[in-house]
Amino acid sequence: MAGGAIGTLARYSVSGFAYRFYNGTFPIGTLSVNLIGSFIIGFLWGIWETRNLSPNIRNLIFIGILGGFTTFSSYSLETMNLIKAGEAKYALINIFGTNIFGLILVFLGYVLSKAVF
Repeated sequence: MAGGAIGTLARYSVSGFAYRFYNGTFPIGTLSVNLIGSFIIGFLWGIWETRNLSPNIRNLIFIGILGGFTTFSSYSLETMNLIKAGEAKYALINIFGTNIFGLILVFLGYVLSKAVF
């Protein structure tokens, strides 16, 4: 529960920061937190493979903090709102950006953690 609260506050802060620099239709804040979270989880995944760390700490970070930080439901709702508003181009950018770049960033985070540790 504490991890979820930390992740949610971090999401609110990062998303709000992103929206201060972009005032358009595209949901840049949600995309930002989802991509940042993807990179972080990949990076930490690589570390946890080589370190004997507590499963409780892993759950706190992966499920609690990162689960509260990233947001699939907001991503889905914002994508549907873009489609409803006739912004199919932005909806497709959001779908591909979140899914393709999210997977790429998990992989890059994983590879980077292996290089660093």
